[in-house]
Amino acid sequence: MGDKLLDTSQIINGMAVMISFFVGYRYAIKRGESKETGEGAAAATGSTTTQEAAVSDRNYGGINENFKMVLVVRNDLKMGKGKIAAQCGHGAVGAYQNAVTRIPRLLRAWENCGCAKIAVRVESEAELMAIKKAAERQQLNTCLIRDAGRTQIEPNSKTVLAVGPAAAADIDRVTGHLKLL
Repeated sequence: MGDKLLDTSQIINGMAVMISFFVGYRYAIKRGESKETGEGAAAATGSTTTQEAAVSDRNYGGINENFKMVLVVRNDLKMGKGKIAAQCGHGAVGAYQNAVTRIPRLLRAWENCGCAKIAVRVESEAELMAIKKAAERQQLNTCLIRDAGRTQIEPNSKTVLAVGPAAAADIDRVTGHLKLL
């Protein structure tokens, strides 16, 4: 191998890289054409949810629209910073898990926009539940977190409500008046 310019294995590896690039490039072009012409089989069969239909109707692809998830935290429970962080983590993961099956295209659009998460506060359980009802009326994805009560607060306390992911304008109709945490 010392005096040869290219070894046979180097040539084969180079060709394999070029072929895989070409195949991937062709696949991406073909996939892009199918999205432009049909928006997929789910849209053709009418099996999308209302939120899914909104995604295709508004041409969301992570480019034309801003997406976010809002974490509504109960301030009256006086949770420590670490407790709030853990509860918000539970809320974000729960909302994400719900969105995977309920609104996958909307979830992808949110992921393409950087997965913005905003934490806001409410001062009571009643206010938290009012936000939840308003979000559900708007057909937004929600996840209500109840604490197990092993550390700082009473068992079964409603601590955090995750709303979204969804278009920022849609979420702001429900949570836009709340103050940042």
